[in-house]
Amino acid sequence: MSKVAVVMGSTSDLPIMKEAVEILKGFDIEVMVDIISAHRTPEKLFEFGRSAHKTGYTVIIAGAGGAAHLPGMLASLSPLPVIGVPIKSSNSIDGWDSVLSILQMPGGVPVATVALNGAKNAGILAAQIIGSQDNCVLDKILLYKEGLKEKVIQGAKDLKK
Repeated sequence: MSKVAVVMGSTSDLPIMKEAVEILKGFDIEVMVDIISAHRTPEKLFEFGRSAHKTGYTVIIAGAGGAAHLPGMLASLSPLPVIGVPIKSSNSIDGWDSVLSILQMPGGVPVATVALNGAKNAGILAAQIIGSQDNCVLDKILLYKEGLKEKVIQGAKDLKK
């Protein structure tokens, strides 16, 4: 069974990041949630980043606000795919600092970046990565996408009532 690590720089990021946790649990994917600050707990960051692939994780989702170094630092340390979630924090410049910090990675250190506060999409993307090798997860993603389609069709019908 695949595991996804959902990490963030501080507890203030949790209201956004729990959307990733909820979507992954909905696909029956095991999730570990933790706080790892690139700036305040660098030893923990290095230990986790270097060992995540050895402890059964398949994907890392990392959310961060402000300077947002967590996703990029994890990508520099880990061979696993890292999905970055830029978070509009209280000290943010409308979230642009977080978006650009995560998006503008140098060649060789990719971070898949979702929209500002886009943890739900990060969870879906992690599930799709896992689903490319796990047919049970793939089937759940197909059902999920079918449900999205049905919501739109129903919304259109409701609109005409």
